[in-house]
Amino acid sequence: MPDLNHPELDSIAKKAREWRRAIHRQPELLFDLPQTASFVADKLGEFGCDEVHRGIAGSGIVAIINGMGGAGRSIALRADMDALPIQERTNLPYASAVEGRMHACGHDGHTAMLLAAACHLSRHRDFPGRVVLIFQPAEEGGGGARVMIDEGLLDRFAIDEVYALHNRPGLPVGYFASRPGPILAAGDRFVIRLQGRGGHAASPHLARDAILAQAHLVSALQMIASRNTDPLDSVVLSVTYLEAGNPDALNVIPGEIRIGGTMRSLRPETRRQAEARLREILSGTAAAFGVDAELDWRPGYPVTINDPDIAHAALDAVRAIAPDERVDDSCPPEMGSEDFSYMLERCPGAFVWIGNGDSADLHNAAYDFNDEAIIHGLRFWLGIVQARAAFR
Repeated sequence: MPDLNHPELDSIAKKAREWRRAIHRQPELLFDLPQTASFVADKLGEFGCDEVHRGIAGSGIVAIINGMGGAGRSIALRADMDALPIQERTNLPYASAVEGRMHACGHDGHTAMLLAAACHLSRHRDFPGRVVLIFQPAEEGGGGARVMIDEGLLDRFAIDEVYALHNRPGLPVGYFASRPGPILAAGDRFVIRLQGRGGHAASPHLARDAILAQAHLVSALQMIASRNTDPLDSVVLSVTYLEAGNPDALNVIPGEIRIGGTMRSLRPETRRQAEARLREILSGTAAAFGVDAELDWRPGYPVTINDPDIAHAALDAVRAIAPDERVDDSCPPEMGSEDFSYMLERCPGAFVWIGNGDSADLHNAAYDFNDEAIIHGLRFWLGIVQARAAFR
């Protein structure tokens, strides 16, 4: 089985730091990752992976490493590869060379850690079953995981279990956190159009005031969390966009207004109930104020739900590489979203946080992945293979 203290791991981690920085310099977005995908696929070929499949979901890559320890599970390890449309503000020597793009979520680090695992496992195949390495495009809003599944990922490669590792600013380097059950929220978006009848600000009785309707609507929508959801459950509804009127025509009541925002939830049934309640509140408010309402509901990623047994197994694997005090096995769920949720809907698996130390937060122009985390991520991946590859 993989040796979690093999003397070559430190040298691989040092190489992975350079791979990470090379990827960081050339950030690419969503499904269009030609340089990143080529870099990853070439490395996997150099390592001697048994199979390297390119072009899944556009730029996605799947590699296979067969163990030499007999029959066992098909264990999938997933890393995301895409960057964000953010202008980097780090002034680092390896900062993004592409205007308006940067790796502000650490996907460059995730890719480098999984490449490091591929490098070691290709050389040391003393494990049963096989390892499926998934390098996924378009996590940042494109749903690349869903597209890979639609193109046959789970069935084509006969995956038994799937795991993802994501860095977490504020969690010390060398620390890990996860939990059974929901760990990240569903994130849905909405845009509402209220159509009234414009008029003179001095004669509001002759208009149908969409501004007044939206003011009541924004307030009423907060009842979904405060009055329609169990206080021990979680829903966050944020109105983040308003568009109406003209600052050069302040004596005009506008006829139309647009409202947009997000709604996040931690249970599939709560998600359905919250959406239904939003529609009811919108319909009732529109009727009360005599305006017409249109809802553009944009479903986002589902709730990320760790399989309870697999989550416990993953945390046991972490304890093989980190002391108990560095392992949080009941971290609270967070209201961000992850398209790894699509994989967990179809296959047993777990999402695990790895510490990024005292860095800027994710999706921040000052963020940088902490290279000191690479060795811990490498050992985590080897620990998963060690703990889960054999049938029991």
